Amino acid sequence: MVEQFVGTWKMIASENFDDYMKAIGVGFATRQVGNRTKPNLVVSVDDQGVVCMKSQSTFKTTEVKFKLNEEFDETTADDRKTKTVMTLENGKLIQKQTWDGKETSIEREITDGKLIAKCIIGDVVAVRTYVKDA
Repeated sequence: MVEQFVGTWKMIASENFDDYMKAIGVGFATRQVGNRTKPNLVVSVDDQGVVCMKSQSTFKTTEVKFKLNEEFDETTADDRKTKTVMTLENGKLIQKQTWDGKETSIEREITDGKLIAKCIIGDVVAVRTYVKDA
């Protein structure tokens, strides 16, 4: 289940994120902000099995609430309107977003106590690494 992801995670590294944002169609100014932002990721689950994932930074806070394997409408931090579905596969929390005929996925997994988020579109992969906040 998603319990291993629950908690507050602080970003410590981000690789290739500018290329990823370019590939999904994010404009220059928004990419500049996105590259400088190191958001915290707060994950919680309620007793109904609804998962809440909140990305908090000084610039913007976004929040999605979802149940696994159920499609929902998401407005992303860069204002894309996506159809999103979250699944749990082999211990990875996988977020698939589709919009305007495009698709991207964000695969989150816990490795050596770190949360590794791989943002993938086509052959572009960005890796963002988080550690659990005390």
